[in-house]
Amino acid sequence: MTTMTAAERRREAKAAFDSYMDDCPTHDVLGVIGNKWTSVVLFQLTQGPRRYADIARALPGVSAKMLTQTLRSLERDGFVARSVTPSVPVQVEYALTLLGERLVPLLASVRHFAEYSIAEIRAAREHYDAADR
Repeated sequence: MTTMTAAERRREAKAAFDSYMDDCPTHDVLGVIGNKWTSVVLFQLTQGPRRYADIARALPGVSAKMLTQTLRSLERDGFVARSVTPSVPVQVEYALTLLGERLVPLLASVRHFAEYSIAEIRAAREHYDAADR
């Protein structure tokens, strides 16, 4: 039996952990909802189906590229449905799916926590940053 060095044990442990994280549903979902624009786009869609331009106007801080990427990601993950109406010009609307509707209350809870706790969080940061370390 061969013995492993500490570096080999760390590499093996890291590989096992990475494998676990790749399959972890919580980590996967947090990656989606942790996106900067996910929650604000989903909150826009709680008002009903919206066209791309309507969402973009409601979120002036998001670039066209980022909004497109966010909507595609949300569609890919099943939170948003994209429907195309064949007309001239073509009309595209985005709407929450049932999965997206189930996610919104969770995001609303996080938003409520953030609004309620942000002063305390900022004070803790200032205290930490002011301490000699």
